[in-house]
Amino acid sequence: MTATAQDHDFLTRVLALAQRSRDEGHHPFAAMVVAADGTIISQAMNASSSDRTAHAEMNALRLASQQYGPAELAGATLYANAEPCAMCAGGTYWSGVGRVVYAMSEASLLALTGSDPENPTLSLPCRTVFAAGQRPTEVIGPLREDEARLAHADFWHK
Repeated sequence: MTATAQDHDFLTRVLALAQRSRDEGHHPFAAMVVAADGTIISQAMNASSSDRTAHAEMNALRLASQQYGPAELAGATLYANAEPCAMCAGGTYWSGVGRVVYAMSEASLLALTGSDPENPTLSLPCRTVFAAGQRPTEVIGPLREDEARLAHADFWHK
């Protein structure tokens, strides 16, 4: 599958939200869950400085799951400024969200963060996690990696 104009619109919003996350003192990550009709179900920034499991994707998925069940979320898309890590891919799978669109790959993120203890990146592509599931999850990305890197500029290895 290829990205749609709507996908690029929501990625633009997620990239701006990731910058806001950084500006507010958090790690520069953001995510949103969007229904098939384009309605934003949830959006969230990273909060892992207080809870290491509070990645932006998990926060957005928890909010979406409080409102909708897996059957309703099957047509939804998770948008993220970086490829979902193994935990977030698992959360996406268990929430029932059927589609993921992300801007920057896990490999590119690792190149930026290196060995920074604030982001001990798991080198496990989300496609690998989803492939182990019993139902398909569509994945589109990486897209717009250069833009996604901007929120991370000079953030890691302080």
